[in-house]
Amino acid sequence: MRKFILATAALVVVSSAAQAEDLKMATLPSNLPQAVVMATFANIVSSQLSDLNIEVAAGGAATAHMMEVGRGNLDMSMTSPVVWNLMKGGKAMYSKQEEAPTLADSVQLLMWFPYGQYHFAVRADSDIQTLDDMEGASVFLGPTGGGAWNAAYGWVKATTGLDAKEGDFEAIDANWITGYQSFLDGTIDMYVTGCIDPCGPFLQITETESIRFVGPEDATGEAVDKYLGKFRYRDYIPANAYDNQANDSEVISLNTAVGIAVNANVSEETVYNITRAFWENIDQVTSDAPWAKSLSLEYAATPQGGITFHPGAARFYMEAGAM
Repeated sequence: MRKFILATAALVVVSSAAQAEDLKMATLPSNLPQAVVMATFANIVSSQLSDLNIEVAAGGAATAHMMEVGRGNLDMSMTSPVVWNLMKGGKAMYSKQEEAPTLADSVQLLMWFPYGQYHFAVRADSDIQTLDDMEGASVFLGPTGGGAWNAAYGWVKATTGLDAKEGDFEAIDANWITGYQSFLDGTIDMYVTGCIDPCGPFLQITETESIRFVGPEDATGEAVDKYLGKFRYRDYIPANAYDNQANDSEVISLNTAVGIAVNANVSEETVYNITRAFWENIDQVTSDAPWAKSLSLEYAATPQGGITFHPGAARFYMEAGAM
């Protein structure tokens, strides 16, 4: 009998199989929607493959996890086309990590799924009506130096010209858990995270408080198009997604793809079986999970960025007609 455990600090899938293959996966903190997607993936796969165990540790940043996948210390982690390209190019958060470009070659892809719209949230009584009003505000953009931080920072700068690095507003230095708690405690003005509505962090907040999601006054122009590039795109946060949401119309924001990365040395047969087990049993995901509706074979198998699909995953997608 298999057992699946989801906790704040760690998530573990346990098997009673005597000689099962063990794989290690790392995700974001377990309260974040992307971690839930990956945990569900691990649960479905492990429930279907009696000769395989997936141990999932929740916490930390995907940018660091990808380095460990490249080193072979982890078998799977979250990735994105933007962050993988930065890793391969030794840029941004990887600029001081000399081995990053080489390690990127050992980081391959199992599947893509939508990250979710970036939500820039303030309390309903805040003076911040748009992102252009953020000057002087205290904001959690994401863990400093991580992919989410860079995406949120870049969107604000491209659409408003405000730059946290120049002191136009304060981007607090915190991890996901501390940043969220800071907003709950009322010690910061804005909390930013990406998710598909309705999602856990905002369901919790709106049980007791009213919030507003804010976007820029203008999301067009050369600077915005350059920032979005090939792998980010404009998307909208719907009105009335939460009971205590002050917005009466949709709010423009951005979205991107994220995916499950896998070490290139995991065998083709193992990755093929994992990929097949998930997609052939995707109906196990409850219809109440909003992100489940956004999953599709076509999205999962679409080439994005320079990262290559693991041969085992590619083999399944070709058999399924998605590649």
